[in-house]
Amino acid sequence: MDKLKYTICFIKREDEILLLNREKPSWMGSWNGVGGKFKKGETPRDCILREVYEETNIKLHDIQFKGIVTWNSDEGKIQGMYLFMQELPWDYEYEVPIKTREGILDWKKIDWIMNPENTGVAHNLPRFLPNMINNKGTFQYHCVFKNGILLDVKITEFKED
Repeated sequence: MDKLKYTICFIKREDEILLLNREKPSWMGSWNGVGGKFKKGETPRDCILREVYEETNIKLHDIQFKGIVTWNSDEGKIQGMYLFMQELPWDYEYEVPIKTREGILDWKKIDWIMNPENTGVAHNLPRFLPNMINNKGTFQYHCVFKNGILLDVKITEFKED
């Protein structure tokens, strides 16, 4: 698999995840993790540490690689992002909501994110978040979309090449 173009991180504190309500595509208007595109020469870890700092002003030093999220482009090519998670101490203070150039940051309860009635989160997030939180392994989450609608997420153990 070629190098993916994006990174995404989910920052957890107790039973909450710091999410961004995006003002730009993709997932504009939806709550999702923070992250972004690579700069020249960056590793996935370098990219996500920079992106987290730029989008949240949180300086992480240690971060867990949790796998990759992929999907097929309209041209049939596999696209995707490297998936990271970091758990902060329960008493970590981070006042929200915060308006940023990317959107609005806020802590969201995991139960709220996972509620089947919730149409405000990125559609694939509830399909991979529980496994990402509860499983120590790394996985590939391949999302199958048709006309912008999520049909399926295929989960397989991820082994780096």
